[in-house]
Order: sequence, then structure tokens, then C-alpha cells
Amino acid sequence: MSEQKKVDTPATTGADTDNSVDNLPRLKEVRKEIDATDIELLELLNRRASLSLEVGQLKRGTQDVVFKPFREKEVLDNLRSNNQGPIPIEHLRFIYREIFSSSRALQRPQRVAYLGPEGTFSYFAGVKFLGRSVDYIPQKDLNAVFSAVVNKECELGVIPLENSLHGSVGQSLDLFMEYDLYIKAELFCRISHSLLTREKLLADIHTVYSHPQPLGQCSHWLRATLPNARIIPTESTAAAARRVQEEEGAAAIGHGSLADLLKLNVLAEHIEDMQDNWTRFVIIGSKPSDGEGQDKTSLLFTVPDKPGALAKVLNIMAREGLNMKKLESRPMRGEKWRYVFFVDIESDLSTEEYEQLLTELHTECQSLRILGSYPAGQYMDFTKGSDIATVTDKQNK
Repeated sequence: MSEQKKVDTPATTGADTDNSVDNLPRLKEVRKEIDATDIELLELLNRRASLSLEVGQLKRGTQDVVFKPFREKEVLDNLRSNNQGPIPIEHLRFIYREIFSSSRALQRPQRVAYLGPEGTFSYFAGVKFLGRSVDYIPQKDLNAVFSAVVNKECELGVIPLENSLHGSVGQSLDLFMEYDLYIKAELFCRISHSLLTREKLLADIHTVYSHPQPLGQCSHWLRATLPNARIIPTESTAAAARRVQEEEGAAAIGHGSLADLLKLNVLAEHIEDMQDNWTRFVIIGSKPSDGEGQDKTSLLFTVPDKPGALAKVLNIMAREGLNMKKLESRPMRGEKWRYVFFVDIESDLSTEEYEQLLTELHTECQSLRILGSYPAGQYMDFTKGSDIATVTDKQNK
């Protein structure tokens, strides 16, 4: 019986099974075809890289920017319409994210400012959107991100603009009033928070650190689970996680990937009060994006201090059938009881079609500034920590 069992086992289990599969004639042929295809792909990638280098040479000496969100959108749309499978479109997006990143770096090395240190949600959003062939430069606060781009220390910046649960990041909106920068692209990231610590038990946690936004997004969980813990805001989630590395009884709220980065324990996952938690990030630069097919336009404007002034501006937009996705007022610095309005419009106001409209708006507004026209952002789900983000078909809401 034991002899018979010994004979049957290799046919069904163990390493010998893998060896027998490896020896299948057709499998060897398929692997040879894959190897040959890889060589073809390498040749095509190098050909594409050579063309990117030529683009960089043609642009040399001009003031043209390297990051072209409309061109990248056009390429991805073309791939989507021509994709016959079996490769899923989200895999193609992941592959081409890195191809675009490499192509930009070949044309000109890119430095991107973000709210640091490494491991913040802004950092992960930048990597997922702009790829890894980028030199990401951490900044101590959002003001430093804007300053780095204005002073040309970095070509681009990544900033959080608003959250689906807690609204706008007020400081980001205020900084657009202070710095002459433009929104070049946007993306929406589904945010999930984890509790990170060197401890092994929740009972040992007496202090929780994080950026004010995550603390607010997890407030119910904190009150229910750690009611006696001190809640201390920090400049970023990554800074909070680094702080708890050396502090007993402390925990940080942040991206789960920080645990691997900093060798911390994850005591709880998905602790945000609502699972449908999205943050809108924008890419900022010193010049507006150019290209056809802009989906959205952002504006900053002020109105005279008289009755009906705001209503006149809104009526002009309504008359033209413009769909406002966002309207928010912010106090003007240095002027008591004066406000500036931040507006997102679901149209491309940079075209000739809206020249008369802009003329009317300039007449009715005390000041008017177009922050940029850009493609509507993708919705990317990073909650599972996968390097391939799930790109949903969810529309901007």
C-alpha cells in the first residue's frame, strides 16, 4: 500500500508535479514565444524612448512644459478604444503611467514638490499619477510646496484640495490667492486610514498623532475605540508615523504602507468613519495646461460690495448652461468681511466659444482669475495598498 501511494503522489502533488508541467512540450514553446515577444517589446519601447528624446530636443530652448495631461489622456483614450483584450484597461493604465513617467524624464528630469516626508497621502498620490521616474522633493508644509514651484525649484507640485467628507483644504485654496500658479490636472483617491504603532495592543495606546484631516475623518472611531487617548495634530501623516517610532504608547493615523516603510505594527485598518472617503488632489504648475478637450475649469473671483453682485455672476454662468461643480467662499486676507469665490465649472472656458462670457464676467467681477482648464480626474482606489490602483468609472460628483 505504501509503495502504491508513493507512486501515485508525484502525479498529483509536490515539486515533482511542477517539474512534469515544466516539461510539457507546448509550455516550452509558449515560453519561447514570450521571450521573443519580450525582445520585440523592448525594441518598441526603445523606439518610443528615442522619439521622446527627439521631442525633448525639439523643445529645447523653448519654454514648453514636459507634463502634458491632455496628450497623455489622448493616448490612453486611444488605447482604450483599440484594446481587444485580454489585458484589462486598468493594467494598461498602470503600464503607461510608467511609460509616460520615463518619457517625461528622458525629455527633461522632473522635480515634483509634495507635502512630506515620504509616505504622506500626497506622496502616494503623486507616485500613482506621475509614476516613479520622478524626483519627489518633500516639503514641510503646503506653503513650501507652492513656493518651490513658484521659485522653479520644482516643475510641479502635488496638493490635496478637498475631501468628500470634510470639504475643502482651506489652506490650499488660500494659497492660490497668494501664488500665481495653475491647476494642470486632478485625480481622486479613495483614502483608507490605518492605526500605526510600535505597540501590539490597543490598550497600550494613550496618544494618537496625525494630520488634522485624517483625525477628523476618523473622529468617531477614535472616540469609540480610544476615548481616553490624547489627540495631537501634526504637519503630516508621515511625520506622525515617524514620531511614534520612538515613543511608547503612541500611535499614528496614516496610509497602511507606512507600516512597511517604517517597520510599525498595524493595529487597525479602515478606521475612517465612512468607507466612501475620497480626496481630490491637484497637480500645480507655473503654466496652465494646453490641449483640446478640457473637461473642467477652475476660477477665483471677487465681486463688488453691493446687493446682487454675486447673483449677476452666477446668472451669467447659468445663462450659458455652465454646470458648477463647486462654489466656495474664502475670507480675503487683510480685508475684513471680504470674500473670494472658488468655482469649478464643467466646461472648457479657454476656447473661443466663451470669449464673450469671460468679457462679461470681467465686467461684473472686481477681480477674476482662471486657475486652469484640465481633464476631469480619474477615480483611483488605493485602499488595498496595491501598486496597481483600481480606476473606477465613477463620474465626478
